[in-house]
Amino acid sequence: MNRRDFLQSTVAGAAIVGTKQGVAAAPLPPLAPDALAGHTKLTEITIDGTRWAVWEDLRDADGAISFASPTGGLSLAKRTEPMFATADPPHLGLQMRDIALADADLLADRLLAGGGDPDPDRVRDAAPPSGSQFDADKIGARLPWTTFVGTRQAEDTMPVFRNGRTRTYRPEHRFPELSGDDIALHRREGLLGGWLPAVHKVIPREGGGHWDLLVFADTDADNRFIVETWHRTLHVEDGRIVAADYGHSYAPYPPRRAHPTPEAFYTALFRFARAWQAELVPGVTVSLPDAEWADMANHAFAKELIVRPGGTWPKYGAVDRDYYGSEYDGFQDTFTSSLYANLLWGRFAQARAVLDQYFTDFVFPDGLVDMRGPETGQYGLTLALIARYLRLTGDAATIGKHRDKIRATATLLADLHDASLKLPATDRGHGLIHGWSESDACLHPDPTLWWKPYWANSAFAVRGWREIAGIWVGIGGSAADAADWTDRAHRLQQRLEQGIRANIRRDLKPAYIGPLPGVDETFRQALSHGKRSEQGWPHRAYAELLQAGVLPPDLEALVIDCVRGHGGTTLGVVANVGAPNAESRDILGFISYGYAEALLRQDRIEEYLLFLYSHRFHAHTRGSWVAGEVSGITGDLALFCIPAQLTIPKLLRWMLAYEDADADRLHLARAVPTRWILSGKSIAIADAPTRWGPCGFSMRQVAADRIEATVQMPPRSPRETLLRVRLPSGRAIHRITIDGKTAAAPRGSDIPLPASGRPERRITIDLV
Repeated sequence: MNRRDFLQSTVAGAAIVGTKQGVAAAPLPPLAPDALAGHTKLTEITIDGTRWAVWEDLRDADGAISFASPTGGLSLAKRTEPMFATADPPHLGLQMRDIALADADLLADRLLAGGGDPDPDRVRDAAPPSGSQFDADKIGARLPWTTFVGTRQAEDTMPVFRNGRTRTYRPEHRFPELSGDDIALHRREGLLGGWLPAVHKVIPREGGGHWDLLVFADTDADNRFIVETWHRTLHVEDGRIVAADYGHSYAPYPPRRAHPTPEAFYTALFRFARAWQAELVPGVTVSLPDAEWADMANHAFAKELIVRPGGTWPKYGAVDRDYYGSEYDGFQDTFTSSLYANLLWGRFAQARAVLDQYFTDFVFPDGLVDMRGPETGQYGLTLALIARYLRLTGDAATIGKHRDKIRATATLLADLHDASLKLPATDRGHGLIHGWSESDACLHPDPTLWWKPYWANSAFAVRGWREIAGIWVGIGGSAADAADWTDRAHRLQQRLEQGIRANIRRDLKPAYIGPLPGVDETFRQALSHGKRSEQGWPHRAYAELLQAGVLPPDLEALVIDCVRGHGGTTLGVVANVGAPNAESRDILGFISYGYAEALLRQDRIEEYLLFLYSHRFHAHTRGSWVAGEVSGITGDLALFCIPAQLTIPKLLRWMLAYEDADADRLHLARAVPTRWILSGKSIAIADAPTRWGPCGFSMRQVAADRIEATVQMPPRSPRETLLRVRLPSGRAIHRITIDGKTAAAPRGSDIPLPASGRPERRITIDLV
């Protein structure tokens, strides 16, 4: 159906069946009897023969929009966050110069002082919101957009600016007061329905009341590149609409193009919501005391579908040539971050599409990728994720289809390993895999400066070989290949550990280990000379080294302490490390999740939660949740990239359900905040995929001295399943019963769950 027919049919109240992708959303249950109390009826629409009344709670700027019919209801909640600094003074009272130049992470130290979990509100207020205090005249050639909308089917996205305008529609045409971005500096911003990609803005009016703006992409549009958009602008005072404007994509051109009617807008909104609900039917479901965390995960996956043309073709960024240009499409991080996140959340169809598309279009027969500068460590991560994909999905057909290219990837690393073994035994890189760590290395006049034996290259090769060898024969691969990769992984891990131990500088506090062997200076010292250094991009090298998870615990802890103690973190998140600068200290929004995973393995849970909170509040814009590749802590405007957006889903999943890579052990609720445990609200995850099968748990405090939990055991029980109950200081576990029988005392805060044939275990935890 073309656009004109659609608009005419919605004005007439005609029905349009299904969604653009042809996937039916779940049936809608009726609204609660009192759900519409105090709400204002806006209009009525007819969809698929059913009459729907449209209501909105105008008493509150965050009041829901609801659709009610005799057979069901749809309520779209609102939740906005201030897009302006709320703390005075900023930075917890510290001076920016001191924060920026210190080797220690002063903000993290202060937020973690005193022990216990960090306070998320205090973390939020530790710096101004990303994108809140930038000067549009000082951001170069970029457009000053702060969020964007789109659809799966469109091959582009539409930027949305601070005052709600897009590149094709301006609300100030009807309301001149909204002209310019200065009017919106003290706005609140959010997403309709909690996570739907519909931007909601609340802008206070100088004369009282507020402007309420909604912008979303038309899920029924079928233009290949053009993103058609719907707009609603309301002037609201004292719980009533004073004036309203509805728009679709372009300014009116009378008499052919007029403003759409409210009925057309709300019909499109209903269809938009149902289309996205059908798109994101989850494999994993969660219920948390703070609902925005699950919403962030859902929104991240929605944004991925928006950014990827057709939902599958990779794009690193959006809108701007950097990073939407085709030269970025084969970026390994886009592939690995997507495959990993979708696997963790049981989104197997999307994982399969991403894997198949990448190996079909971006991996050459010799294992190289169609991208300017291959990142050596990412080859190992790719192999590990392929093995994980097969273990979780059983989809041997897709893996078999690309078996030759997968083998070429593994043998490419073997060739690099062989080259290193030919070096003299006295060479610092003997036996360690050489190659670029960072893709940007190839853009410099002499990229050989970074063709070096970074520890991370070898660590990820060990992990990749170990994992791919474990599944290789089962998909028809050669037993000789599997044996060779297993042997290489063993030898390379020994060389890696030996090399790191030989290069530790214990004269520094904390002890220092460089990103590669044989360095004399710390990475900050090396980068302060104003010239290129082989220690460039150390944030990637450390994050990948830790993510591989192949170091013994003492070395892993030493690397974490080194990164945090020598200028490598900001607010507890891996920093974007460069030459020390008195005016800035940036957060690395993407690839840094490897550091967080190591914190979890090390049981440094308070630091893990600080990473989670800081990433949520400072690597994302507030409300509309646009994740920046690199984000400052002074309110500047970051460049969006999708790998950064897919970080929160990983951290949230690991918080709730985490499987040890090299032990037959499953952790449940390992990093759940203590404030959630004693909130009286449900904490639950269901159908989380693991190599033993789907698992989950639910936990809730039912009385002051009692917590009850139910665990969904995986079909093939691991040797150890541990349910953690993290309690604040002063509370302890007194007694545990499992399936009605008194259980052994917990191991710290971990409750061991004995393997049995029962698919469900019921646990009661009595507290003192």
